[in-house]
Amino acid sequence: MLLWCILLYSLTTVPFLQAASQTECYGPDCDLTYIPHAPLVHCKYLPFEFLNCSEPLDLHGNETLKKELGYGCLKWGGERYDEVQKTPVPCTVLRNIECFGNRTFLRDGFPCIRYNGHYFVTTLIYSVLLGFLGMDRFCLGHTGTAVGKLLTLGGVGIWWIVDVILLVRGMLLPEDGSNWVPNY
Repeated sequence: MLLWCILLYSLTTVPFLQAASQTECYGPDCDLTYIPHAPLVHCKYLPFEFLNCSEPLDLHGNETLKKELGYGCLKWGGERYDEVQKTPVPCTVLRNIECFGNRTFLRDGFPCIRYNGHYFVTTLIYSVLLGFLGMDRFCLGHTGTAVGKLLTLGGVGIWWIVDVILLVRGMLLPEDGSNWVPNY
């Protein structure tokens, strides 16, 4: 009982918590100052479990729009980690989560990567076993060259071997510009 009395007294005497519980306003426009040691966390420091973030925006190479918006992807994917662009995306705090500051903000560090269901190992197996029929190129979306490969039976075997080498070296990629789905 004594513990409950102390807790009730501390909640009613702390002006920050008292003002917050009465007005239900947690932003800087409520004439409240942020107290770092208070239990209310700044919205931009919330973990991803409490946020609803949108996908990176495709700007189709429009640099002017990227400068205007301040976020978005100019190019997608990349073979190495250094080649992948990172962009901020708009995030909104979920309902019923109390935090201090703006509830909609930009969170940085999202990679400009798309996955459309292309698996490297599956494509390699198709290329080795059915590459002379152009199955690997059909799976990657290269339908024009796949038909040519089918009609020539893999370029009499030469095109078939060249495609296996190109696939292993990372030079034969999906047509839509997406990345390989990682196998974990």
